[in-house]
Amino acid sequence: MVTTAIPYVNGNPHLGHAIDYLLADALSRYHSILGENVRFLTGTDEHGSKIYKKSLESGKDIQDFVDEKAAVFQKFITDLGVEYTSNIRTSSEKHKNLCQKIWQKLNDHIYQGRYEGWYCEGCEGYISQKEYDDNGGICPDHQKPYEKLAEDNYYLRMADFKDKIKTAIENDGLLILPNKRKKEFLNLLADIPDVSISRPKDKVMWGVSVPDDDSQVMYVWIDALSNYLTQIGYPDENIEGIWPPDVQIVGKDILRFHAGIWPAMLLGLGLELPKVLLTHGFVTVDGQKMSKSIGNVVDPYEVINKHGCEAFRHYFLRHASTTEDADFSWDKFEASYLELANVIGNLVQRLANLCMKNDIDGRKKATDLDLDFMVMMNECDLSHAFDYAWEKAQKINKRIDEEKPWAVLKEDENAGKKLLAELADEVMKMALHVKPFLPETSNKIEAIFGTDKISVPEAPLFPKD
Repeated sequence: MVTTAIPYVNGNPHLGHAIDYLLADALSRYHSILGENVRFLTGTDEHGSKIYKKSLESGKDIQDFVDEKAAVFQKFITDLGVEYTSNIRTSSEKHKNLCQKIWQKLNDHIYQGRYEGWYCEGCEGYISQKEYDDNGGICPDHQKPYEKLAEDNYYLRMADFKDKIKTAIENDGLLILPNKRKKEFLNLLADIPDVSISRPKDKVMWGVSVPDDDSQVMYVWIDALSNYLTQIGYPDENIEGIWPPDVQIVGKDILRFHAGIWPAMLLGLGLELPKVLLTHGFVTVDGQKMSKSIGNVVDPYEVINKHGCEAFRHYFLRHASTTEDADFSWDKFEASYLELANVIGNLVQRLANLCMKNDIDGRKKATDLDLDFMVMMNECDLSHAFDYAWEKAQKINKRIDEEKPWAVLKEDENAGKKLLAELADEVMKMALHVKPFLPETSNKIEAIFGTDKISVPEAPLFPKD
C-alpha cells in the first residue's frame, strides 16, 4: 500500500502536490508490474480554520466550497495520468464517523488541559517556544507571524509513546528517507511535548466534533492523519493483510506530523507503524521559492498544457530529485522535452520505420525487470531508477548508430532482420522499465512494436514545434 498526504482544499493544486501524486503513482505502477495487489490511497483534507475562512471569502456555503475544491483536486490527479485505488474526503460521513471511533479507541492516552503557546494557522501546527525563538516569531514556510493561543483543549500524551517512536526510527522499523530527515526529526523528537489534539468550536467552527464533547472539534491533523485508516474501513473493518502501509509519501514540511503524532496514534491503537516515510522537498522556480509577492508562481496546468502530461512526468520524476528540493525553469523544461523527442521519440520512429520496411513481426511484451532497477525502486530512489530506464533508450540508439542495420540488410538480409528483431525486443524491454514513469508512452511503444507487423506511428510520440 502506498499513500500520499491529503492536501488542504483552501487553494488550487500546485507543483508540490504533483510531486506527491507522481511519486506514489510510479511506485504503485512498479509494484503492479511485479504482479502485486496494490492499494494507492489519496484524498482531500477539507476541515480547519483556513478552509472555513476561504469559504467565507468566496461567499459560498462551506460544504459547497469544499465540494468544488475536492473536484478540482480529483481532476488534477487524473490530468497527471495518475491512477489511484481509493480517494477519501474528510468531510464525508464515513470518514467523520470512523475518525470519532478512532478517537474513542485512544481515550486512555487522552486528557484535558489548557494550552498556552504558539500556533501557525498556515501549518495548522503548534509551535514550541524554541521553534518560535529560532524562527524569530515568523513561520519560515508561510512568512506570517505565529499566533498566540490560550485555550482549553484535549491532549494526546506523547510521553506514552516517545521512547517506542524513537527506537522504531533509530532502528529503521519506521524508515525515514532520506537519512538526513531522520536525523532532523530525532532531534525534534527529543523535546516533543504532549500534543493538543482539539480546538474550541467557537475558534474552529468547521471540523469533526470530539466524541461526547460538542464544544470541541478535533485538531485538523488528528482528523487528517486518520484518513489512512478510515479509507480502509478501520476500525469497523478487519484490516489484517492490508496494514501497515509500505510507503507513505510526504513533503518535508509535514514530516514532523507523520513521524511524531501519527506513530503515536498508531501505537495507541495497537497497530503497526508504516514501513517507510518517503520525504520529498519543495519545488522552487529558477532557484527561488515560489511566492505570489515575487510573481514567480507556476501553474501546473500551464506546464502540462505546454507539452502534455508525459513531458510533465518526465521532468518531475527524472530531473527532480526524489528526496531533495526540485527546481523548475521553463528553459530546463524545454530541454527536458527535447530529450524526450530526441532519445525516445526519435528511437521509436526510426526503428519502427526500419522494421516496417523489412516486414519484421511484432514482438512480445517484456515481462522481467532488471535487478539493478528493482533495487533502486525498492529503495524508493525513483529519479535514479528513471535514469537507469533512460539509459536503455540511449544504448539502443547507440547500437543502431554503431551497427547500422540498414547496411547489414544490404549485405545479409537475414542477419539484418535478426538485428532489427533484437533491437525491437530491446525497445520493448525499455518500454517496460519506463512504464512506472511514462505509462502512456510505454503503452504506445508496446502497441507499435507488439502488433502482428510492426508499423510506423501515425504521429511522432513527441512532436517538435
